Amino acid sequence: MMDAPPTPTTPPASPRPQTQPQAQAPAAAAVPSRRYGVHFSASSFIQAPLSALLEYSGVLRADPGPHLPPAGGGEVSIRIVGSAPTDGADDVQEEGAEGDAARGAHPSAPAPAAAAGADTSSSYQRYDIQQVARWVEQILPFTLLLLVVFIRQHLQGFFVTIWIAAVMFKSNDILRKQTALKGERKMLILVGITILFVVHVSGVYWCYKNGDLIRPLVMLPPKEIPPFWHAIFVILVNDTMVRQTAMIMKCLLLMYYRNTKGRSYRRQGQMLTLVEYFLLLYRALLPAPVWYRFFLNKEYGSLFSSLTTGLYLTFKLTSVVEKIQSFFTSLRALSHEDFHYGSYATSEQVAAAGDMCAICQEKMHVPILLRCKHVFCEDCVSEWFERERTCPLCRALVKPADLRSFGDGSTSLFFQLF
Repeated sequence: MMDAPPTPTTPPASPRPQTQPQAQAPAAAAVPSRRYGVHFSASSFIQAPLSALLEYSGVLRADPGPHLPPAGGGEVSIRIVGSAPTDGADDVQEEGAEGDAARGAHPSAPAPAAAAGADTSSSYQRYDIQQVARWVEQILPFTLLLLVVFIRQHLQGFFVTIWIAAVMFKSNDILRKQTALKGERKMLILVGITILFVVHVSGVYWCYKNGDLIRPLVMLPPKEIPPFWHAIFVILVNDTMVRQTAMIMKCLLLMYYRNTKGRSYRRQGQMLTLVEYFLLLYRALLPAPVWYRFFLNKEYGSLFSSLTTGLYLTFKLTSVVEKIQSFFTSLRALSHEDFHYGSYATSEQVAAAGDMCAICQEKMHVPILLRCKHVFCEDCVSEWFERERTCPLCRALVKPADLRSFGDGSTSLFFQLF
């Protein structure tokens, strides 16, 4: 009996070596942080100050150097595929399944082409910003040098402008504090402040009595065509000195209304507001004579000078009309005795409210009934509505939107150059 021939067995398929995907390092480890990852050295700041500041703030990304991985941060996967066709089909299926799983895990991940396009666009933008920064760094020393020469040429006017501006800001702060003191104001202090203001204004105009400062105050143009920077200086000095003159008038009002309560306090706020709006109107007209003489320069030709002068006067007219309307509105508010936010409360209304002011926590003095039916002292609620438009308790809109009040004694700090 013959044995059956052995059945040929197929050798087992050799396993396909496959590298396991490594966990991707976080982006924060590859790219330095916005602020603390950038080495901010003194030498780099001296050589390229603007670029160093932009890199430190995160606008520009620092150069990562050759030791960092590529910006894409992708993985490298090595797969050895056997020669059997079935195995290849299995590999295709495995790869398709892995791709689907990856897409399912990250549905919002952009396509490689879109990500590459976004990276390219951001790289171009950073390159443009860096070029602009380098251009600014190149012209910055020459600009500073020209500024130093300009200050040297106008040294006196430069320091005078800084001085009068600093005095004006401090004077405004002093006046606001004196207004807030109400009945605690000292007459001697108010007189001393007024004398100091008068001496300062008189001293500045006496030092420049031969200049072109006086004629614009009475709406007369300068005798000669002023250079540009001289015109700016004349307007700045006059604008600041006029504001300090208005502060003198406000000091006189504070002396008159030294012991103010209730209706007198409200009238004091209305008078201070009226003075400020008259000042705004006069300051709007003050630069007109100087710029009229500056633009009406026949050296540029009659047509050109007439055109520029007409355009300036047209633009100026629109702003002056607005200031006139505000002034007359404040004047009408002064002549009205009624309130815009309520009326005087009766004894029954005060008793129903509890006879206790919610602002000062004292017994009501000259109670005022607001439109929301809450009762407060006239003195307290008048001061409240210098800053607010709503009820102190229920926050209902009580005071209508009207002109800004300057009852706190403040003065507008913006310069009127044109």
